[in-house]
Amino acid sequence: MTPTLAPPRPGGPANFECLDTEQVPVALREQAVREGNAPLALLGYLVIGVYLGVVFVQSEVVSWYRIQEMFRFQSFHMYGVIGSAVAVAAASVWLIKRLGLKTANGEPVRTEPKEWTGLGTRYWAGGAVFGVGWALLGACPGPVFALFGAGVAVMAVPLLAALAGTWAYAALRDRLPH
Repeated sequence: MTPTLAPPRPGGPANFECLDTEQVPVALREQAVREGNAPLALLGYLVIGVYLGVVFVQSEVVSWYRIQEMFRFQSFHMYGVIGSAVAVAAASVWLIKRLGLKTANGEPVRTEPKEWTGLGTRYWAGGAVFGVGWALLGACPGPVFALFGAGVAVMAVPLLAALAGTWAYAALRDRLPH
């Protein structure tokens, strides 16, 4: 399914923001389109994003020097942060499955197994491209926003490149293998 355009809000201008509802159950797609770009929801995402940006800057996980230390195996700092994140995520997924937790809409949380076709090229090639870009840039996509927000003006270039890449993917999505 291709991304859908949210319908105009009653009494308001047309909403041309793209909302990808591909992974939303059919019964909830209309609600997702209606509520997905609600100003209060977007404000909440902004507040959480700013908070995480401050945490990233204060913990130095967006520091170019810390990232270079990691790739040169000179410091455990980033490996500790990444390892902690993986451990927390694994424990969280285990707990969600164990307790049978549901989403805010009451549907069960499901994790689908990855499809390994062929040699799993899409995973190792994508990971390699991501890793090379991260090593060359000194920042992964999330911290680019935090670095730019912290005043590292040169991050405008990868930020604009990431936005252009996202736009290009949306434009070419139907022609790409998934």
